[in-house]
Amino acid sequence: MSRIYVLHENSPWVEPLSAAFSELGLPHEEWFLNEGVVPFDQAPPEGVFYNRMSASSHTRGHRYGPELTQMVLTWLEQHGRRVVNNHRALYLEISKLAQYAALERAGVRTPRSVAAVGNRKVVEAARGFGPGPYILKPNRGGKGLGVQLFESADAIAAYLDTLPAEEMPIDGVWLIQEYIRAPEPFITRCEFIGGRFHYAVRVDTSEGFELCPADVCNVEDTFCPADAPKAAKFTVVRDLDDPVLEAYALFLEQNGIEIAGIEFIRNARGRIFTYDVNTNTNYNAPAEDAARIPVTGMQAVARFLGEELAKQRARATAA
Repeated sequence: MSRIYVLHENSPWVEPLSAAFSELGLPHEEWFLNEGVVPFDQAPPEGVFYNRMSASSHTRGHRYGPELTQMVLTWLEQHGRRVVNNHRALYLEISKLAQYAALERAGVRTPRSVAAVGNRKVVEAARGFGPGPYILKPNRGGKGLGVQLFESADAIAAYLDTLPAEEMPIDGVWLIQEYIRAPEPFITRCEFIGGRFHYAVRVDTSEGFELCPADVCNVEDTFCPADAPKAAKFTVVRDLDDPVLEAYALFLEQNGIEIAGIEFIRNARGRIFTYDVNTNTNYNAPAEDAARIPVTGMQAVARFLGEELAKQRARATAA
């Protein structure tokens, strides 16, 4: 019997989705893609395949998870299987520079950015960028890992001179990016499910850039408890109404992305700059509970995937 397959490399992130599947009685199976074999000489099973591979997989010891997942997606798409967040979505997940190019094509403003490989070239690029401050970030990161704010190119040089090799970007590419000064220390993350806006989350950035909203990260990153809503790091915003949402929907459609969180920041003039797309998005249950969300993020994802599975079964019956 056909079912929903979840492609991933981090089991704790999938537990809330598995619970939502069970609530709806949806058959599902996890494919943990750290290592494995892709049988191109065989047909894959029937079903709906949801790609949740993460750009930060290497931080959990799964260095080649994205590369393996790209091969699996190629295999699935070759056989016409229904894939949610396809190979193009994975490509954008692991390359912020590719994200920015695709966002700009959809009419979305992104921060000015320059890519560089090699410490000397990174410093040269920063000096040519103009006066600081700058954001330095890995092209392939995840959870805000490795994102740093520097006041000058000299400060970047000093940082890179002492940076251990294991903390360098996994693909060797650094991005030097303009620093967007916001009047308040927060960013906004817009959640899309099935290509449609679900809700937004206001995220407090006063303690740094590691901003994974998964419940499991609340302990690891000492996020604020849900019973202190004024101090909570994640606050659901249900009434966001901005033209950028239409541009985001277009961007998602153009790039085979159906489930994602897109993050933006406003400068002092109120202009929006979009700087990150997460195609393996997580949801913060305490924030959802505080906002009394009728359908949580993971419930909405499970419903969407269940609807896609029902469509696939109907087509198979008709055929």
